[in-house]
Amino acid sequence: MSGAVAGPDGALRCPWGLSTEDYVAYHDEEWGRPVHGDDALFERLCLEAFQSGLSWITILRRREGFRAAFSGFKIAAVAEFTDADRERLLADEGIIRNRAKVDATLANARVLADWPEGELDRLIWSFAPDAAVRPVPRTLAEVPAVTDESTALAKALKQRGLRFVGPTTAYALMQACGLVDDHLADCVARGAGGA
Repeated sequence: MSGAVAGPDGALRCPWGLSTEDYVAYHDEEWGRPVHGDDALFERLCLEAFQSGLSWITILRRREGFRAAFSGFKIAAVAEFTDADRERLLADEGIIRNRAKVDATLANARVLADWPEGELDRLIWSFAPDAAVRPVPRTLAEVPAVTDESTALAKALKQRGLRFVGPTTAYALMQACGLVDDHLADCVARGAGGA
C-alpha cells in the first residue's frame, strides 16, 4: 500500500485525500481534527452510520442534504421527529434513504435527548487512545479499520441504547473526529488536529 503522495500543490497527502477534489478540502481541513459538542458528534455518528456499506464520498457529497433533512443534527430537534418526518426522510432524494439507518438516527436522537448536556462528548472522548503510544502509520496498510478502543466505544454506545454503531463505524468516527490521528507520517495534515 502507498505512503503519502504529492498533490498538485506539491504537498504530500494521504492517497485517499487526493482521489477527488471533494476529498482534498475534507482531508486537509476536517478529517482528524478534534470535534466536540454533543450535536456535532451526533452528526458525525449519524453520517458514519449512513456511510456503512458505501463510499464516504457518497455521504460527503450529500452532507448538506443530510443537514437540511435532519434539522442540522440538533439532537433535541431530531428527537421530536414524527412518523410524518420519517416518511419525509424516506422520500428525500438528498440523503441515503435507507429505512434501517433513518430509523436508527431517529431512535438514537431520542435516546441522546435524555442524556445530560456534554455526556455524549465525554463518553466518546473517554475512548481516545494515548497518542504518545500509538504507532504513526507510514502507509495505508498500517491504518487499522478496528481497534480495541473502537470496539469498546461501540460496546459502550450500544449498552447505552444507541444503534448502528459497530466497531468499524466507531473507528471511522474516531478518525474523523480527531480522537486518533491516522494521517500518514509524511502527510501535510499530520498533527494539524492535535490528536
